[in-house]
Amino acid sequence: MYQLEDKTYFIYFIAIAILLFAFVLVLFWKRRKQKAFADSDLLEKLSPEASPFKSVLKVLTIAFALSFLILALVNPKMGTKLKTIKREGVDIVFALDVSKSMLAEDIAPNRLEKAKQIISKIINKLGSDRVGIIIYAGNAYPLLPITTDQAAAKMFLQNADPDMVSSQGTAINEALKLAKSYYDDEEQTNRYLFIVSDGEDHEENVSYVTEEATKEGIKIFTIGIGKPEGGPIPLKRNGTLIGYKKDRKGEVVITQLNDKTLQKIANDGNGKYLLGNNTTKTVEYIDELLLKADKKEFETKQFSDFKDQFQWFIGLGILFLVFDTLMLNKKTKWIQKLNLFNEQKKN
Repeated sequence: MYQLEDKTYFIYFIAIAILLFAFVLVLFWKRRKQKAFADSDLLEKLSPEASPFKSVLKVLTIAFALSFLILALVNPKMGTKLKTIKREGVDIVFALDVSKSMLAEDIAPNRLEKAKQIISKIINKLGSDRVGIIIYAGNAYPLLPITTDQAAAKMFLQNADPDMVSSQGTAINEALKLAKSYYDDEEQTNRYLFIVSDGEDHEENVSYVTEEATKEGIKIFTIGIGKPEGGPIPLKRNGTLIGYKKDRKGEVVITQLNDKTLQKIANDGNGKYLLGNNTTKTVEYIDELLLKADKKEFETKQFSDFKDQFQWFIGLGILFLVFDTLMLNKKTKWIQKLNLFNEQKKN
């Protein structure tokens, strides 16, 4: 197993590509000028020791030297052994509403981005907890299975949008059923489900599914995003506003925060309803909630004892630079005798 400490240095390989491209251009230019000056036999007599192959070899040597030095800056690290790490945490699943109503901009920048912001900040405060993400609208889909990789959770979260769900609506029942399958550790007694939504168009008959979830030890918290007075749903093309969603009568649809449904789901799920318009207060409450929760100990395996390997690449880079310094532009006698590159004089 390996790690790359700083991948940003890979951009320097562009400079090497430019160097090689410039060399090829200069090489063709020189060849053309030489042919215009004299034929190949005369050039051979004028500069019998000149080796066209050596110039190519020298620039390739410099390119290899620079490549190894760039890799040294990236600093690859090798994991030398696999360790079993004991960790403590709870299982947390986020069910994110990605229906079109979440694009309303009554909460800046819009409801969906506010929801992502809240979830991302909660993940930042997690310790060794496991986290999973579900997205739902007309259907529910697993965005990320439950995992300890919180960086991956944040990355997947940023890609969540309404286009990822094939049909519109708010299938909260499907999201609840899917969430139940996420908790794969039967010994985990602390299971939290956070539903982040505006409550718009939620199904009314969710009590049965909520009851089934609570029987399995899942505590359901709901986070409402939006304002009671609501706002229109913008329609955009390539980031440019082209209008607002309208109903069949041609009137602009106003989507409002439906906190009553969200409150009922939270009450039935042994949790609490939170108004998420204030990001700081919402994140602080959930952080305190999870800190007080009993943590279950579990084991994970991961590579450890990562050791720096940059010194090998520095050594190879210096070796190629020394080789380039010692290499002369004129023909090498013993290679000339082998005539590998057709460098012998013609009789």
